[in-house]
Amino acid sequence: MSISVIGVSYDAAQPATIAEFWAQALGRQVSDGASADFAAIAATDPAASGPFLMFHRVPEGKTVKNRLHLDLSTAELDAETQRLLALGATRLNDNTEEGRIRWITFADPEGNEFDLVNTQ
Repeated sequence: MSISVIGVSYDAAQPATIAEFWAQALGRQVSDGASADFAAIAATDPAASGPFLMFHRVPEGKTVKNRLHLDLSTAELDAETQRLLALGATRLNDNTEEGRIRWITFADPEGNEFDLVNTQ
């Protein structure tokens, strides 16, 4: 079998706006051609790594917890937490597992959950 993941798609109310949040959060750029219906962040950005992210406009809003979310990693949990909050993220939960793995669950400006995991 030869199937591979090419990207991650998000349903969004405002694709260009939420793509800009994620581009800033990840240190990447929104691809040219962003519109009210679609925006993307290319996987080939030489400044950063990560999947191809696509944002598609849908008429309905988010109503329940995500079934899939991104896990981001950092060695600077406190500084990156403050940066994400300044970009418009909302802090939802602080978590610790087995006293050694620490992560914070956030929501992006449209309410999609993601985790920031401490790699120290």
